[in-house]
Amino acid sequence: MTTSITSQELKEKLNNKDIQVIDVRRKADFDKSPETIAGAAWQDPEKVEEWSKTIPKDQEVVVYCVKGGSVSQSVADSLQKNHPAVRFLEGGILGWTGEQE
Repeated sequence: MTTSITSQELKEKLNNKDIQVIDVRRKADFDKSPETIAGAAWQDPEKVEEWSKTIPKDQEVVVYCVKGGSVSQSVADSLQKNHPAVRFLEGGILGWTGEQE
């Protein structure tokens, strides 16, 4: 099972350029609220097998969804097969926005 990262830990790591942050909210959720964490790219969680091949294997990866629940956790579990340094953001984008206020 994949481990998590807190908003505070991610905030500290964002200064490190060797981290990739991926927004994996479902398309409908992303379309309703398209704001992302700075530097994050949106990827369709339904197509993780396709886009996972583009992630450098030596890069730390953090994925997030709306609440840090099943979507980001299942994507992180899928990614972990080929990318051992994958974590999901606790609380998702909602936790992140609350942390930033």
